Order: sequence, then C-alpha cells, then structure tokens
Amino acid sequence: MGPLVSQKQFWQMEQFWLKVENKINSFNEAIGRLVSWLTLILVLIVGVDVVSRYFFNTTKNWVLELEWYLFSILFLLGAGYALRHDRHVRVDLFYARFSERDKALVNVLGTALFLLPWCLFVIVASSQYAYESFVIRETSPNPGGLPSLYLIKSMIPLGAFFLLLQGIALIAHSMLILRKKDGH
Repeated sequence: MGPLVSQKQFWQMEQFWLKVENKINSFNEAIGRLVSWLTLILVLIVGVDVVSRYFFNTTKNWVLELEWYLFSILFLLGAGYALRHDRHVRVDLFYARFSERDKALVNVLGTALFLLPWCLFVIVASSQYAYESFVIRETSPNPGGLPSLYLIKSMIPLGAFFLLLQGIALIAHSMLILRKKDGH
C-alpha cells in the first residue's frame, strides 16, 4: 500500500502553510508596529497627567480613562505581535534548553491544546459583551469620562482573533520545523 499523500501533494501543503504563516506574520507585524505608536502617546498623556496632578493638584476622568483605553489597546492588539516575536510570558524552566525540534513540538501542543481554545473562548464570550455594549452605545459611568466604552470592549474579541491567527501561524511554522527535522 502506498503513502496516503504523494510527495507533490505534501509539498503543495507545505507551500500553502508557508504562505498562510507569512501572511499572518505580515498582518500581525503591521498591527504591532501600528499600535506600538500608542506607547508614545500613552507616555505623553501620562506625563502630562502626572505634572497636572503634582503641580496643579488636578486631573480629569477622561484623561485617566484614556490612559487605560490606550494601554488596553496596546495589550490586546499587540498580543499577536508579541507571540510572533516570542515576547510573550512563558514558564521557561525547561524550554530554553530544548532542541529546536522539541521546542517546535511544545509549541504545536501548547498552542493547539491551550492557546487556540482559549482564544476561541475569549472571542465567543467577549463578542456578545462587546455587541451589547455597542447596541446601547455604552459610555463611561464616570462623570466627565469618555463617551465610547463600547469601542474598547470591541478590542477584546479583536485582540483574541489576532492572537488566534498568530497561534495558527506558530503551529504552521512549528510543523514545518518538525517536518524538516524528520528528513523530508
């Protein structure tokens, strides 16, 4: 009995997954570079707020909310970028000593068993939350707060989706490493 997949079909699948990985990487790279500019804006706003509080003993609710809105956007939309560049939190007791093949295997299993299901859960759970906020045009409960709370709530499923995409790219990349290490 011959192989289930011919060499040509397997090569075509490899090329497909390589293209998927490259497109997702490019997408999250662009998103990461774009949202990284929010860091500068956030630092400037926090700096002005600190000076305002320290020297003039005053602050505004909208400024405080803008600070956490920007931080939330950075964190949520930048998660895929962080995963792409291996800058995410990892318990690194053994991983650092692993071979490239073992790291790829851990990445496939960890991503498939933990990251992707978690991202799907967050997308499903937070989409309804964001939708309901959007329908009622939810605003800040604080006097003088920002008017569009629903916009920040919509970043939760969007960020989880970007992270899910990068998880798919990580699996594709790791599978290609495993395939090459198998001598194919």
